[in-house]
Amino acid sequence: MSQISQLLETKRQLKLEYLQLIEDAYNYRQIDHALSDISEFKAIKLLNRINELQFMVKDIAFSS
Repeated sequence: MSQISQLLETKRQLKLEYLQLIEDAYNYRQIDHALSDISEFKAIKLLNRINELQFMVKDIAFSS
Protein backbone atom coordinates (compact mmCIF):
# COMPACT_ATOMS: atom_id res chain seq x y z
CA MET A 1 0.00 0.00 0.00
CA SER A 2 1.44 3.36 -0.96
CA GLN A 3 1.89 6.22 1.45
CA ILE A 4 -0.92 8.23 -0.09
CA SER A 5 -3.39 5.35 0.02
CA GLN A 6 -2.54 4.70 3.69
CA LEU A 7 -3.15 8.35 4.51
CA LEU A 8 -6.41 8.34 2.58
CA GLU A 9 -7.60 5.22 4.41
CA THR A 10 -6.75 6.76 7.77
CA LYS A 11 -8.54 9.93 6.73
CA ARG A 12 -11.62 7.92 5.70
CA GLN A 13 -11.72 6.14 9.06
CA LEU A 14 -11.33 9.40 10.97
CA LYS A 15 -14.08 10.98 8.89
CA LEU A 16 -16.48 8.15 9.81
CA GLU A 17 -15.61 8.60 13.48
CA TYR A 18 -16.04 12.36 13.13
CA LEU A 19 -19.49 11.98 11.61
CA GLN A 20 -20.52 9.63 14.43
CA LEU A 21 -19.31 12.10 17.06
CA ILE A 22 -21.22 14.95 15.42
CA GLU A 23 -24.36 12.82 15.33
CA ASP A 24 -23.86 11.90 19.00
CA ALA A 25 -23.39 15.55 19.92
CA TYR A 26 -26.64 16.43 18.16
CA ASN A 27 -28.53 13.60 19.85
CA TYR A 28 -27.13 14.43 23.31
CA ARG A 29 -28.04 18.10 22.94
CA GLN A 30 -31.59 17.48 24.20
CA ILE A 31 -30.58 15.06 26.95
CA ASP A 32 -27.24 16.14 28.40
CA HIS A 33 -25.47 19.33 27.37
CA ALA A 34 -22.17 18.26 28.90
CA LEU A 35 -22.05 15.04 26.87
CA SER A 36 -22.96 17.02 23.78
CA ASP A 37 -20.08 19.44 24.38
CA ILE A 38 -17.61 16.62 25.01
CA SER A 39 -18.65 14.83 21.84
CA GLU A 40 -18.41 18.05 19.84
CA PHE A 41 -14.95 18.79 21.27
CA LYS A 42 -13.72 15.32 20.27
CA ALA A 43 -15.18 15.84 16.81
CA ILE A 44 -13.34 19.15 16.43
CA LYS A 45 -10.06 17.51 17.43
CA LEU A 46 -10.67 14.79 14.83
CA LEU A 47 -11.49 17.39 12.19
CA ASN A 48 -8.15 19.07 12.84
CA ARG A 49 -6.41 15.71 12.38
CA ILE A 50 -8.36 15.10 9.15
CA ASN A 51 -7.25 18.49 7.85
CA GLU A 52 -3.62 17.70 8.71
CA LEU A 53 -3.87 14.43 6.80
CA GLN A 54 -5.40 16.20 3.81
CA PHE A 55 -2.48 18.64 3.82
CA MET A 56 0.01 15.75 3.98
CA VAL A 57 -1.68 13.96 1.06
CA LYS A 58 -1.52 17.09 -1.07
CA ASP A 59 2.10 17.68 -0.08
CA ILE A 60 3.13 14.11 -0.97
CA ALA A 61 1.22 14.20 -4.24
CA PHE A 62 2.80 17.56 -5.16
CA SER A 63 6.34 16.43 -4.39
CA SER A 64 6.01 13.18 -6.37
